[in-house]
Amino acid sequence: MTNAKHIHLIGICGTAMASLAGMLQQRAFRVTGSDAAAYPPMSDFLASLGIPVHQPFAVENLSPVPDLVVVGNVVSRGNVELEHILDQRIPFCSLPQILHDEFLRGKEVLVVAGTHGKTTTTSILAWIFQSTGLQPSFLIGGIAENFGSSFQLGQGKHFILEGDEYDTAFFDKGPKFLHYFPDAVILTSVEFDHADIYKDLDAVETAFQRLVNLVPKRGRIIGFDSGESIDRCLARAFCPVERYGSSTQATWRITDLHLDPARTTWTVLRNGQPWANFEFPLAGEYNVWNATAAAALAAGYGVSKEQVSAALKTFKSVKRRLEVRATINGVTIIDDFAHHPTAIAGTLKALRSRYPGSRLWVILEPRSNTLRRNVFQSDLAKSLALADEVVVAEVFKSEAIPEAKRLDLAAVAADLKTHGRRARIVSTADSIVQLVAPELRSGDVVAILSNGGFGGIYDKLPERLQSLAVSQAKAGR
Repeated sequence: MTNAKHIHLIGICGTAMASLAGMLQQRAFRVTGSDAAAYPPMSDFLASLGIPVHQPFAVENLSPVPDLVVVGNVVSRGNVELEHILDQRIPFCSLPQILHDEFLRGKEVLVVAGTHGKTTTTSILAWIFQSTGLQPSFLIGGIAENFGSSFQLGQGKHFILEGDEYDTAFFDKGPKFLHYFPDAVILTSVEFDHADIYKDLDAVETAFQRLVNLVPKRGRIIGFDSGESIDRCLARAFCPVERYGSSTQATWRITDLHLDPARTTWTVLRNGQPWANFEFPLAGEYNVWNATAAAALAAGYGVSKEQVSAALKTFKSVKRRLEVRATINGVTIIDDFAHHPTAIAGTLKALRSRYPGSRLWVILEPRSNTLRRNVFQSDLAKSLALADEVVVAEVFKSEAIPEAKRLDLAAVAADLKTHGRRARIVSTADSIVQLVAPELRSGDVVAILSNGGFGGIYDKLPERLQSLAVSQAKAGR
């Protein structure tokens, strides 16, 4: 890195890649990037930093020739920029490699890992450390609203990092988090996910077992207290392990939980004894798990329960996590990143507690590599049945999934019918907006679920609702 001045990122609009771009810029490198498509919030984030994003991928994006290219894990052979750097022998590396070599050396590395809850838990932990004056560095797979950023290079000794189990790059198929060599780990959950790269649950467990095996004896692991998979992953840890959750055996036991429309409150017992009462503005039991895990790890670094409590009261959220995008004529539109049936169920349960009595809509784009497949088809129907109205877009890039493995939307709709729910399959975001907007009424809550741009529906639906309201007002004159 000492000779690199210009660094180009292929696939820059991924949440981690965009964060890395900002970190490199802060270290005074000239940073450019390219992607197939840019969409909020990361496109807005990069624009705010003044980092140019070239679309689409093209050889011309590599002129002048960069000193180093970071290849995102979404980039595979055949990409025109990747083929050019290979042909021309332009130096390249992966995101985890440059992150470790340039930013993690000499830091106390705290990694938050797990199938669900990584982004929010990492954000909460970073905010607790920041509020306490520890000035942490962090890298999060989303925009933490308290910081208005997905990264920070702080003056403190801690680097708080979201540890992704997805693969590293086209030339390194191991999980990203194996490059981070953590001093401490939060493990939130272990389920089958990323069906494009993991064969089965055993393969997923193996990845997390390897992460656990990296934590030194002097380190610490905070692990959720429920699930045979997570038990197996933690069984051979060499460092102290503390569990959090609702069981009587948990070191950090959650009790007296109240999910109210305006706030969430709960009590934490430490080793069976009252430790702290917490509250924050977030909805959902899963967010209580996330916050308790962060509190437990922070306590091990000398943060008092009073400091944790103060931080939680002021914690906002993360972009695209139960984010209220608009309220139009009493209709509330929520953006959530839910990418897995378990996450979808958690999201919808949280909205039920936050908006009791409301008619709950879910508009889903099956976009993640797991949701696009039929591996969780029946589980998906059960999760969606928690809503009153269900609208599902066509499977994103369905042609890339073999038909025998592809999510069968007709079967999902039929399954939902057995749960007493109607599901409508609508091809595009524009068609969904035209269908749904006239049916919405004051008091409705609409949860839009996708891990991508979803055809701009987050802006198009509010705009259509506003247009209908104007038309109705004119007609009533």
